[in-house]
Amino acid sequence: MARALDLADIQGNILRAYGRQGFPKARYVFLHIKNPTDGRKFVDRIRPSITTAVKWDESRAHYPDGGGVVVPRPKVTINIAFTFYGLYRLGLPTTTLRQLPSEFIEGMGLRAAILGDRGPDPDALWKWDPIWEDPQGERQVHALLAFNAAMNPDGTPVEDLERATQWLRDQCAAVDDGVVILKGHGRDGEQEYQDASAIMREGENGPVPTSKEPFGFTDGFGDPVFDGQYDAVMEPIRAIGGGAITPQRTWRSLATGEFLLGYPDEAQELSGAGRPFDLTRNGTFMAYRKLGQDVTAFRDAMTRYAESYAKVMGVPLDEAEETVRAKIAGRWSDGVPLMAAPTYAEWQAFQAKVKERGTRKAKVALSEEAGGRQQQDDPIAKSLVDFMFGDDPEGLRCPLGAHLRRANPRDMLDPTYKPGDKTSSNGSVLNNRRRILRRGLPYQDPNGDEGIVFLAICSSLFRQFEFVQQQWMNYGLDFNVASDTCPLIGNHGEDSKFVIAADPKSGQPPFFADKLPQFVEMRGGEYFFIPSMTALRLIAMGVVDPT
Repeated sequence: MARALDLADIQGNILRAYGRQGFPKARYVFLHIKNPTDGRKFVDRIRPSITTAVKWDESRAHYPDGGGVVVPRPKVTINIAFTFYGLYRLGLPTTTLRQLPSEFIEGMGLRAAILGDRGPDPDALWKWDPIWEDPQGERQVHALLAFNAAMNPDGTPVEDLERATQWLRDQCAAVDDGVVILKGHGRDGEQEYQDASAIMREGENGPVPTSKEPFGFTDGFGDPVFDGQYDAVMEPIRAIGGGAITPQRTWRSLATGEFLLGYPDEAQELSGAGRPFDLTRNGTFMAYRKLGQDVTAFRDAMTRYAESYAKVMGVPLDEAEETVRAKIAGRWSDGVPLMAAPTYAEWQAFQAKVKERGTRKAKVALSEEAGGRQQQDDPIAKSLVDFMFGDDPEGLRCPLGAHLRRANPRDMLDPTYKPGDKTSSNGSVLNNRRRILRRGLPYQDPNGDEGIVFLAICSSLFRQFEFVQQQWMNYGLDFNVASDTCPLIGNHGEDSKFVIAADPKSGQPPFFADKLPQFVEMRGGEYFFIPSMTALRLIAMGVVDPT
């Protein structure tokens, strides 16, 4: 039986990936709170407009209905989160504040070295956006208001997005400008908010949102599934590929407490973040990261590696480039995992099978609009997510250092598993406590800088997000690849490389992609707490009592 969650108390962006639910446009607005009184008044004014997890009357996913309660589907969703200093500025008691996690208190900028980021240093080669360069002054970020919007047929956001933005300006003015909107997005520093949008393609009737990211990969597969996130019918289906692997090599949903505070986690401990319990229950933490992607450097590098790979392996140039890209990512450009189709020929055969089958679910799963909405009860669609790494210990199908394996090792780190012997399995027990919910959308600033606004949601920033970022993305020993970092988002020095292993039986040598350029750079970010509706009311009333 699926866990019953209090959907009306949970902010909707935790359970829902808005970008894949018909909201391909986003706007992130950062706020500075001048004093506690006006800050609490502001929270009280906006909290009735916050989008909760209550089911919409027209939903694209099998979310739980909360006992039959449904609400009209909005054209714009509104959600709010606070930094540690935002909670401090709102007047929360010292006893409560000091019990919050240390990484949240310190903030992302001070933990740049741990994360492998250059930090908000104005003199750094790659600079953070101006909004992050005064972390302790009058421009200190205290809150994030996130809007996600539907789009018009011409690909522009619905007019309601600008109305919502003006509504926010009005709410700030209504508290005597005690809460102000901070400018400073992009290098010009004049943008009032950070825009983000799904990448579009031309359809028969106009622009169509896709789940592509700037490097050209179809994204959005394999997001974690936790107990209570979906209804009882869909949850076991969605858990395939997105949940935990059992010792019997089957799938189950992850513990709720890994993503929502106040519930048992995978260690069967009650997750929390200090007193009072009602302040954090049904809330969670979020890492906001604006990641700039050097698309030109990536394309040039892929061309260079492809030319070398084609000569070494004796294959056509187009096959070589597709293969190198796939081996680096762990998936082919359309999202098919290497574990389902490890070679170019098998990938082509997989696509032909989809075309031959002609099934609606399989076509949707492989389309650019899929965005992870595939149904795992279709055999072809299921193969996009239903795979494990334990039977590929040498990385012959999917390289050990590929981005996909680093982001979610699945059963790869099971110390007891012997390929082919199900009785030796401990499942994904070592991986279950490192999962994160991925949200966000691509962005393109007026100056041409592009990348992804990446939102990582989890109960423990240290144990989940920071561990993955530091240990798995910027360290190699867990994957037996020495000091090699993630080939896509890791830090790349002059000697950075990526190795595509070769089966000794094939007679072919391994391939070395050397001198990896820096493909991804931080443009800024911060840690936030996403409170429940109960917590917002407590904060607004000024009655947070740790005793």
